[in-house]
Amino acid sequence: MLCPDNSSNHIHFDLGDFVIHIKIVAVGNLKEDFWQAAENEYKKRLKKFCDLQIVEIAEQNILSDVEKIKNREGEDILAHIAGTPILLDIHGKEFSSEDLANKIADISQISSTITFVIGGSYGVSDLIKSQISQKLSFGKITLPHNLARVVLLEQIYRAFMINSGSKYHK
Repeated sequence: MLCPDNSSNHIHFDLGDFVIHIKIVAVGNLKEDFWQAAENEYKKRLKKFCDLQIVEIAEQNILSDVEKIKNREGEDILAHIAGTPILLDIHGKEFSSEDLANKIADISQISSTITFVIGGSYGVSDLIKSQISQKLSFGKITLPHNLARVVLLEQIYRAFMINSGSKYHK
């Protein structure tokens, strides 16, 4: 259950028995130990707020045609989407941390699952772009997919901390 907080414009979580499911569907895997360590740290921190699932989609780098790669990865992505999907896209909407916290709180009122999608190195297929209306951007910069994944995890954690009234976000 979400409870309004009269001292700010944020909605604070009183989870009770309600569990929100956060799913990250990402093309590729975290090869280096330091990315895995960062991911594991945020997985540990997020346990008290949500049920987190990370699904790694195999990169289709054996194909030579970029459109075929995006289409094959897109088929695999679609098979794992649940609830309300949000695509990480450089052309998506930029959110402040507070806006993302409110977005997660708002979605949790209508859906128990939010799926964040991170495409492969060539992006995502037109089908994925058309199927997922909500798009999130971390700005006009290009991030390696491993870094984008860790930044996403941190921002999800920050959103839950904002919504819980914690002092983590200053």
